[in-house]
This record gives sequence, structure tokens and C-alpha cells, in this order.
Amino acid sequence: MNPESLPSVFINACIVNNFVLSMFLGICPFLGVSNKRGTAVRMGIAVTFVMLVCSVCTYGINIVLDSVGAPYLKLICYIVVIASAVQLVEMVIKKYSPALFRALGIFLPLITTNCAILALAMFQTQKEYNFIQCIVYAVGAGAGYTLALIIMAGMREKLELADVPDVAQGAAITLILAGILSLAFMGFAGLGS
Repeated sequence: MNPESLPSVFINACIVNNFVLSMFLGICPFLGVSNKRGTAVRMGIAVTFVMLVCSVCTYGINIVLDSVGAPYLKLICYIVVIASAVQLVEMVIKKYSPALFRALGIFLPLITTNCAILALAMFQTQKEYNFIQCIVYAVGAGAGYTLALIIMAGMREKLELADVPDVAQGAAITLILAGILSLAFMGFAGLGS
């Protein structure tokens, strides 16, 4: 069991070891959905929900697999849980917000292959968090992911009004912004454990 305090777990997952900007996990949806703030917020909520469901499920899976002596099945079980949670989110969004479903496009099913979700499950297992710490870790990681999406979306919306040289337009300026944003978040690296 990890003795880390809950605020420390949250801040560590959200800011210090931000999945997108410090660990470079989940970059595809980060770059693809961060055009508009509204879409970024909704994608962040979807990813946070999937992280929360997967965190709770993987905590239970770890207990069951450790008790039966089959820890080698953890990765397969994690992938099944992630795919199931994403399908649930996709069905709910399609039913209740078809416009959001169309706006998120291919990036919604890509949450299934989002390495940030799998990393969350593996990191919480490695850190030996208890149940409450797992929930706080998932919410912190989701909040950090959402924060990164919102900041990037805000920067990209402001960039539409700027005079960008032809050589840097499109993907180039987006990657430059992501790099600068990542450098800013790497400044928090000394705060965490």
C-alpha cells in the first residue's frame, strides 16, 4: 500500500506528471480534438469518465487475479475493460448528443487505443494504490488531460486570429505550441515524487 496523501496523488496525476504534457501519452486525441474549447471540454469529460471506470475495474481485477495466482492476465483484462468502457461512452454520447458524436468523430473510438488509459491502469497497479487513491488518481489524470486539451484549444483558437507565416501553418504551428506547452508543464517535474 502506498502511503501518499490524496491531494498529493491528485496534484501529481493532474499537473506534475500530466499524461499528455509530461509523459506524452494520449497525443492523438490531444492534437485531433483541441481545435475548439467546447469539443475539448467534452472530450476531456469522456476521457475522464473512461479513466474512472477503468481505474475502478482494474483495481478489482488486480485483487481477483492476484488471489487466483494469475497476474499474467492483467494486461488482457485491462484492454477488455477499456474497450468496454469506451463502447459505453460512445453509445451514451451517440444517443444523447449526436452533434458531439459527429464533432468528436474518429477520436471517440480512439479512446480505446489511447495509451493514457492503459498507462493509468498499469501505473496505479505499479504504485500499489488503495481503492480511494485509485479513484483520486483517475480523476486527477482525467482532470490533467482535460486541462491540457482546454489550454491547447484556447491557444489554437487565438492562433486563428494571428498572422502565422506560411511555413508554420497547420500541423507545424500546432506541434510547436504543444512543445512549448509541454516545456511549461515540465517545470513542475521537481514537485512530484
